[in-house]
Amino acid sequence: MKITTVVFDVGKVLFEWDLRYLFAKLIADRDELEFFVTQVVTPEWHFQHDAGRALDDMVAERITEFPEYAKLIAVYANRFNETIPGPVTGSLEIVQELAESGVPLFAITNFGAEFWEGFRPTQPIFDLFQDIIVSGVEKLVKPDPAIYALALQRFGIRPGQAIFIDDNHANVISARENGFATHHFRDAASLRAELVALNLLP
Repeated sequence: MKITTVVFDVGKVLFEWDLRYLFAKLIADRDELEFFVTQVVTPEWHFQHDAGRALDDMVAERITEFPEYAKLIAVYANRFNETIPGPVTGSLEIVQELAESGVPLFAITNFGAEFWEGFRPTQPIFDLFQDIIVSGVEKLVKPDPAIYALALQRFGIRPGQAIFIDDNHANVISARENGFATHHFRDAASLRAELVALNLLP
């Protein structure tokens, strides 16, 4: 089947993301910073919000566990957008060119619902997408096959009709097994080359 549609991940494909971007502003000592982002406010803990857990519950629980870091944990909830410093080089230009070529655009992102509400309005690039599935809203996270089944249904596409782009290998494998052609994202240049080969970009 001819691929006609492109489905993007968001974090580390369209936009950079790392907890250090925020907390390096607040913790001067490098060793303490690494302790904080690997033991206190960690990606694994953060991913609970991606899966649909309420932010207030997560923060309150973490403050109980690490009361000495109460103020910094609260900052995570209030200044999350600062963990996203800007777009991945070259990626938004690809999105713009695909849209100008009339290629249908969608996204599937592991993103907390409350954080998405704060981030989405700051990025007009998302106006080019017909629909975006957000894990925290659906309480389904990649690489769960159910999120790809939901995408096929909601986006109105058939298996094999869309290419899904993600930086996470497990997500790519699951998408490939559940109805999508895939691209394991490393940089915009290699993505562009694949989209040109598929005749989705000139």
